[in-house]
Amino acid sequence: MLATDFFHVDAVNGQRYYALFVIEIERRVVHLLGVTTNPNGRWVTQLARNLVWDLQEAKRSITFLVRDRDAKFTATFDEVLRSEGIETIRTPVRAPRANAFAERWVETVRAECLDHLLIFSHGQLQHVLHTYVEHYNAARPHRGIGLGTPRPIVPGNPVGHVKRRDALGGLIHEYRRAA
Repeated sequence: MLATDFFHVDAVNGQRYYALFVIEIERRVVHLLGVTTNPNGRWVTQLARNLVWDLQEAKRSITFLVRDRDAKFTATFDEVLRSEGIETIRTPVRAPRANAFAERWVETVRAECLDHLLIFSHGQLQHVLHTYVEHYNAARPHRGIGLGTPRPIVPGNPVGHVKRRDALGGLIHEYRRAA
C-alpha cells in the first residue's frame, strides 16, 4: 500500500515550490516523485507513469494508493494507476488523519530538514530533498519497523572505528563502522 501527498516549500525569493512524494506504508520507503512551481494534472499524471514504471522495474506489487481529494489528482492519474492494478482510495473530506503516514512524513521532513535551511532555488530544493530522502530510506531508524531502516544496509565490521558522514552541510550525521 502507498500513500501520497503534496507539500509546499517557500523559497527566500518568495517562490513557492510543490513536492509530490509517495511512501510505501509497510516498509516506510519514501519516493520523491518531483518538485515544481506549477503542479497540474498533466504533471501529476506523468509522475504517476514514472512511479508505475519504477515499481515494475523493482518488481513491487502494490494494490492500493491512499490520496487526498486535491484537484491536481485528476481522473487520468487514477486511470494510470488502475491500469496497473492499483486501486486509488480517496480520503474523506477534511480528514487529515486518514492519510496519516503521508502527513507524518511531511512533518518529519520539515522538522528534521527544511526548517533548518533557507531554500534559494529549485535545484537546491531538489538536491536537499533527494539527499534527505536517501538518508531517510537508508540511514534513519524507524520505530514502526523495529528501529530498522527501510532499505537495510550491509553491516560493517562490528568492532573497530566508527566513521561519521555529514550530509547537507552537517545538518544530518550518519554513522557507520569503518571497514
